[in-house]
Amino acid sequence: MIQNQLVLTKVLFLVFIFLTINLSAQMDTSFSTDFIKVKEKKLTKNGQPYYYIGANFWAGMNLGIAGNEAYRARLIRELDHLQIIGVNNLRIMAASEGPDSEPWRMVPALQTEMGKYNEALLLGLDFLLTEMAKREMVAVVCLNNMWPWSGGFAQYISWVTGEPIPYPPPAENGKWLKYMQFSARFFKNKAAQVAYFKHLEVIINRTNSISNIPYKQDPTIMAWQLANEPRAIISNRKYRKWISQTASFIKELDPHHLVSIGSEGNAFVPFARKFIREHRIKNIDYATMHIWIQNWGWYDPTKPEKTFDKSLAKAKKYIQTHIRLSKKLGMPVVLEEFGIARDLENYDPTSPTTYREQYYKEIFDLIYQSAKGGLPIAGANFWAWGGEGRPRVPKAVWKAGDEFIGDPPFEYQGWYSVYDRDTSTLEVIKAYADKMESLK
Repeated sequence: MIQNQLVLTKVLFLVFIFLTINLSAQMDTSFSTDFIKVKEKKLTKNGQPYYYIGANFWAGMNLGIAGNEAYRARLIRELDHLQIIGVNNLRIMAASEGPDSEPWRMVPALQTEMGKYNEALLLGLDFLLTEMAKREMVAVVCLNNMWPWSGGFAQYISWVTGEPIPYPPPAENGKWLKYMQFSARFFKNKAAQVAYFKHLEVIINRTNSISNIPYKQDPTIMAWQLANEPRAIISNRKYRKWISQTASFIKELDPHHLVSIGSEGNAFVPFARKFIREHRIKNIDYATMHIWIQNWGWYDPTKPEKTFDKSLAKAKKYIQTHIRLSKKLGMPVVLEEFGIARDLENYDPTSPTTYREQYYKEIFDLIYQSAKGGLPIAGANFWAWGGEGRPRVPKAVWKAGDEFIGDPPFEYQGWYSVYDRDTSTLEVIKAYADKMESLK
C-alpha cells in the first residue's frame, strides 16, 4: 500500500509539473503576442501590420514626476489630446544626467550623479507608461543622447574624466565640432560605457511601481533605443562596436522588445554612408532616420519662396533613399524625427504655420503612399509635441522653472513645437494618422 501511494504521489507530482510548464508556456506565448515585432520587413502588432503617425514627447517622464500633481494632471491631458488626434506612438526619454546645476539641461535629471537616481522621476516614468497603456499607446524608449540637453554621452565622459563639457551654442563662443568630438569620445571610453550599461540595467530591470509589470514584460514599450542621434565623428569602428555590444547586452537583459539605434541615417558629410553598416549589426531590429531641412542648411524660413520647394524635394529624396536602403537591408524603417519652423521662423505661439502644414502633408503623404505601396516604411514621429506648454517668452532659452514644450532646453523655445491650439497642424496629423491606421 505504501509503495503504491509513493508511485501515485510521484505520478501526480509529474502531472503537476507537466501542467505547470505547459500552462506557463501557453501564458508566455499569449503574452508575447502583445509585443510589437518585425516580420517580413514590417512592424507587426498582434499578428497584424503596425503603421502609425507618432510624436516625440521627450518631457513625458518629467511631467509624470511624483509629487507634482499639476504636472501629472497636465500629462494626462496631453496624452488625451494626442489620443484624440490619432497619435499612438511616443518617442520618450528614459535617461537624463545631472548635475542639475549644469546649463541647458532637462531639470531635474533622472541620474543626479553617476549611479544615483531621482526616485521621483523613476516614478514619473512608471506613471507615464501606465497612462500610455490605458490609451493603447506604445513607447520608443531612448536611453542616451549625443546632445547636451539631457546630459548624455558628454556627461558620462565628464563624470569619468573630470573634464568640463565644452558646450556648443547657445554657450558663448561654443563650437559644435568641438562639442561633438568631446561627446563622441564616449565610444572609446570603457569607463563611460560601463556606467551607461549600469543605467541600462536600472531601467530595463525595473518593475513598474504602479502596474507591477516588469518593464521587460511590458508591451507598452515598443523598443529600447540606444541613444538619440549617436554620431561616430571619426571613430567609426569603435562606434559600430558600441552598437553591437550595447544591442547584445539589451537583448540579454530583455529578449522580448525591439532594439533600434536612434540614428539619423546618412545625414551629411562626414557622417554619410553609415546607414547600411550600422543597421546590419546583429540585434538591431529596425532602422531609423531623421531629416532636418533647416538645421542642415537646405531651408531658410525667412526666404520660403526661394528655398521651400527645393528643400522639400531634397527631403523626399532623402527619405526615399533610406526606404530603398532599408528594403536592401530587409528591415522596416521609421522616420522618427522631422520638423519645420513656424512661418518666417516666428517663435510666437500664435504665429502662422502655413509652411508647416504644407511640409507635414507632403512628408506624411510620402510615408503613407510608400507604406500603402508595400515599401518597408512603418511610420513617422514629428518633432515635437509641445501641447499645453508655452515659452516664457518667444525664442527664450529654457531654464529651470519654465514649462516643458517640444523644443529641448538648449534650443530656442518655440522653434519646432506643435501646440494644442495649432488647429490646422493637428488636422493634418489626425488625417494622416487615420490613413496609416487604415493600412492595418
